[in-house]
Amino acid sequence: MDIRPAATLVLTKDTTEGLQVLLLQRTWEAVFMPGFFVFPGGSVDEQDIQGRAYAIGRGDSDISQTMSLDEGGADYMLAAVRECFEEAGVLLALDEQDQPVAGDHPVHEDRDALFRGELTLSEVCQRHKLTIPLDRLAYLGHWITPPGPPRRFDTRFFVTVAPDDQLASHDGVETIDHAWISPSEALEDHRCGRRLLGLPTIRTLRILSDFDTTEALMRYAHANPPEPYPSKPWPALKKGKSVILEPGAPAYDEAAKLDPEGEGSTHAEIVPGEPVEVAAGVVRLTAPNPGMMTGPGTNTYVLGHKRFTVLDPGPDNSAHIDRILELTGGAIDKVVVTHTHLDHSPAVAALKAGTGCRVYGWPAPAGASQDQTFVPDEEPVDGDLIATDAGTLKVLHTPGHASNHLCYLLMEQELLFSGDHIMQGSTVVINPPDGDMKAYLESLYDLLDEPVRYIAPAHGFLMGHPEAVIDYLITHRLAREHKVARVLKSLTTASLRDLTAEAYDDVPAAIHGVASRSALAHLLKLEADGRASRKDDTWHATQHT
Repeated sequence: MDIRPAATLVLTKDTTEGLQVLLLQRTWEAVFMPGFFVFPGGSVDEQDIQGRAYAIGRGDSDISQTMSLDEGGADYMLAAVRECFEEAGVLLALDEQDQPVAGDHPVHEDRDALFRGELTLSEVCQRHKLTIPLDRLAYLGHWITPPGPPRRFDTRFFVTVAPDDQLASHDGVETIDHAWISPSEALEDHRCGRRLLGLPTIRTLRILSDFDTTEALMRYAHANPPEPYPSKPWPALKKGKSVILEPGAPAYDEAAKLDPEGEGSTHAEIVPGEPVEVAAGVVRLTAPNPGMMTGPGTNTYVLGHKRFTVLDPGPDNSAHIDRILELTGGAIDKVVVTHTHLDHSPAVAALKAGTGCRVYGWPAPAGASQDQTFVPDEEPVDGDLIATDAGTLKVLHTPGHASNHLCYLLMEQELLFSGDHIMQGSTVVINPPDGDMKAYLESLYDLLDEPVRYIAPAHGFLMGHPEAVIDYLITHRLAREHKVARVLKSLTTASLRDLTAEAYDDVPAAIHGVASRSALAHLLKLEADGRASRKDDTWHATQHT
């Protein structure tokens, strides 16, 4: 799939309530991010290069250097200006007197023609004798859509102060609503499920929320261009042969961390029983239990140098248990467990019997999928610290996937052992009654407050860019929640089965039985939020849905 170059322009303004930004809502019929609120933006057009003849303030070489490009940086800026005019009706341009274009300028009559492709930005500038002041834009960020969505974009984000005398308006075709809003309010709306936001929008709003005025924001943005986004392919090994990993590949972040010189020495596959040192004093050992729910297998992490702490020893598999004992020489002081699903904790009993180690974790709740043999010596609470030979583990209670789920943060290395709270390559199962969607999302938000550099999941490779990983999970769940709420409102009254068929019409009917458990989790969250109610076996939308 081709990755299209794209540009986005963040419009800001000062108000009595502080700094505000313009957000546009995409139509619900859009193929990509339907119903989401976004900044004005879109693909870079081949004809945008012609706009350089009317650009002033900064040249392409200067702009490109700031953006870590060989050339073409100005084209991204011009595309951002064009898209903002098409989608929001706001044109960042100067007239013949070098004054900002006003709201009654005749150029606004050409907005629709530009939108339909009947005119180019350069033709509009030529017709009205306008120039585009690129020095009034600042480079704010870079985002490449991860693999998976139907369309992928290599997007550059810019920020500018909106002209005083122009009124923003959505185009009514690609965008159906617009709002001037403070960054913090927009983020809170997203958290409460009132407004859908995508990952790059969330990340940009977090940056903007640190500023009270446009002057302070622009001064910061001009002086602090963002770090280049990972875009360089990375060499690795797979089945003994050299391979090239593209950004977004499952093993990419781990390969870049463990092989910073790019010598191609790391492995792009997880082999059960083969130890991998993923951090100083941290070895990953994967159990031989691959499957649909476990991926390549459940990861056990061995922490320490001479005395060891074993995190999630895995299933009751004798070969895996023997391998743990072999790696540690039996010098195990502690075993810590994220939760008591059957692929995570049953091996505890054998390690306890063989080494006399102390066991940390929470007892199993009721349910056939829970390890009722698990008996902890210690039940740590949120915020507790556990000393290991590799550093200090901070205990984080993260219910949602399981009510007794704990994550552990290796503080010195800012490495999060996420258990099944965050998995690679798939979303986590939330199965009521022990699974709780509201608690899951709140736990994810709590993790955003922790200093994390890498995530070590129970299934998959190390994951970098933890904030983006967590934001993706939140956004994915809230997008489904919006669809469930919209379907419920349209049906007025619905059974779980009927609602699942409508809200999960994008997944095969054969797995609607599994999807219904997720649908129920969403309905229970909507009920807790006061947006849905139920009577017997039917669900109803409330006025607030």
